[in-house]
Amino acid sequence: MIVIVGLGNPGEKYARTRHNVGATVVKAWCKRLGLRLRGRRFQSRHVITIFEKRALMLFCPVTYMNNSGLAVKACVESLEVEPKDMFVVHDDLDLPIGRLKIVRGGGSGGHKGVQSIIQQLGTDAFPRLKVGIGRPRFGESVEDFVLSPFYEGEVDVMEKVIDAAVRACEWFVSMGVEAAMNRTNCQNLAQKEVGS
Repeated sequence: MIVIVGLGNPGEKYARTRHNVGATVVKAWCKRLGLRLRGRRFQSRHVITIFEKRALMLFCPVTYMNNSGLAVKACVESLEVEPKDMFVVHDDLDLPIGRLKIVRGGGSGGHKGVQSIIQQLGTDAFPRLKVGIGRPRFGESVEDFVLSPFYEGEVDVMEKVIDAAVRACEWFVSMGVEAAMNRTNCQNLAQKEVGS
């Protein structure tokens, strides 16, 4: 079983915010597969399917971001999923809009959802897909920035980013983390520099 975890906060209030981009990617993949996230088991919305002859769970915690690890731990322990077979998709302030980066593990980079997963699992050795959201441009606090929608000029680029992130998830499942990294990390989907 491979588990693709899309991090975000539950509820319509947060649905289109930068911090929910991980959950947005998982929901976009569900839509492409003609599936819907359901259920409440493991404090999540999730669905199980077969993709490229592999059992696959698409998984979005509903614990709120800072407690994402509680949902992830309940899932991976129950299903006996190894950390290497879990792919966590999340927003990243240190990557500009238009960039995606797959990493095999490492620290949280200050991301509280990732930090919660590391704490609950007792390891940081799980692959993740970082989706660049850039940094505030109009003096907002980081907290306000991540909990706000994308700037108007970023929306078109983010549609391409979400598509590319779904492809990266597909490559992770079908080809493994190394091949997915090689295909994903070189991309820059911003057609031009997004304002300064």
